[in-house]
Amino acid sequence: MDGSSAETVSFTQMKDGTREDYLLLAEHEHAYQAGTADRVLGELRRQGEQTLEGYKITRLDHGLQSAARAEADGADIDWIVGALLHDIGDGLAPQNHDRMAAEVIRPFVRWDVSWVVEHHGIFQMLYYAHHYGWDRDAREKFRDHPCFQQCAEFCERWDQASFDPAYPTPPLEHFEPMVREVFARKAYDPAVIREGEVTALTA
Repeated sequence: MDGSSAETVSFTQMKDGTREDYLLLAEHEHAYQAGTADRVLGELRRQGEQTLEGYKITRLDHGLQSAARAEADGADIDWIVGALLHDIGDGLAPQNHDRMAAEVIRPFVRWDVSWVVEHHGIFQMLYYAHHYGWDRDAREKFRDHPCFQQCAEFCERWDQASFDPAYPTPPLEHFEPMVREVFARKAYDPAVIREGEVTALTA
């Protein structure tokens, strides 16, 4: 809360709130939720300024490159935005960034896209875990899940390959309309979520 609003609720404990209090909050929450895309884009920009060092590119560039590869493959908007945002949790939740990223997009994209984003971390271990003495095949516990192949392909085609500073990658502004379109959707709309339906990464 920035203190700019003259009208506030009457309570200091939620249990004491009135109907009028909660109608006021609903009004403010509606406006706040409408700004979600702006905050998501702002977090992506921050990843271009504060990033995990050691890689050849920033976390923003990695997300952009992943999305660019998805777009080049003919993926639809849900997969492209999922690829763009799959590591958006890195800043605040580096130990479980995949789950955080999935929760950011879950209300607005297909079920299979959010599942893949949620589990890409363990699937990515195939490429590096053995160097630390970890189980590179940990993803095998999901072998029977209907989204297993989609997650494996997501990682192979768009995630693990997207650390190349020479890859032609458009700026964030290219993807901004897609982000705004996705986050303007009605949250948890069954027609969008399509629970249980598994879609190919590309047409």
